[in-house]
Amino acid sequence: MNFNELKKTLKKDYSGVWSFLKSSQNFVWCGILVFFLFVFLGAFLKIPDEISVQLLDYFKDLVKMTEGYGSIKMVLFIFFNNLKASFFGMVLGIFFGVIPLFYLLANGFVLGFASRFAVAQEGIFSLWRLLPHGIFELPAVFISLGLGLKIGSSLFEKKDKKKKLKGYFLESLKVFALIVLLLLLIAAIIEGLLINLIS
Repeated sequence: MNFNELKKTLKKDYSGVWSFLKSSQNFVWCGILVFFLFVFLGAFLKIPDEISVQLLDYFKDLVKMTEGYGSIKMVLFIFFNNLKASFFGMVLGIFFGVIPLFYLLANGFVLGFASRFAVAQEGIFSLWRLLPHGIFELPAVFISLGLGLKIGSSLFEKKDKKKKLKGYFLESLKVFALIVLLLLLIAAIIEGLLINLIS
């Protein structure tokens, strides 16, 4: 395959995945709504001290685990962590969309809680650290989990249930390979470098 043929194939593939993604936007927006609803709850809802302690211990363990990581190792750690969560959150949508929905509400709540803790400790301007990588990471997560919800929705169809499940699943894998992976890589590079700069 020469360069022109490769270019034409990639153009066709990207055109296809963008069309599928556009047709899936209602599921992506639904995921965004659920996520930010639970960000709000995590930020403002009073939760039991036991749960607060467990969440703070989780953050401390994560910091301890990555202590001493150089930039490259940190980038790889973040990338593969986000890759696993996004990929499995998407493909496990085959269980009626329950898993991606759980990922959305759990991650939203944890982000809201972490934001509240950061503001309490360091002030409102501490939230700026979330912005650079979030510009790429959050869209990747929303796309993956939104597609997971769409995959799960096929099981509620009255006609061509298996055909739609297979079609949604395969098209979602293409979107993941051609769009989500790139977004996650950019997010990991930005976050990994940022963490080492401010530490």
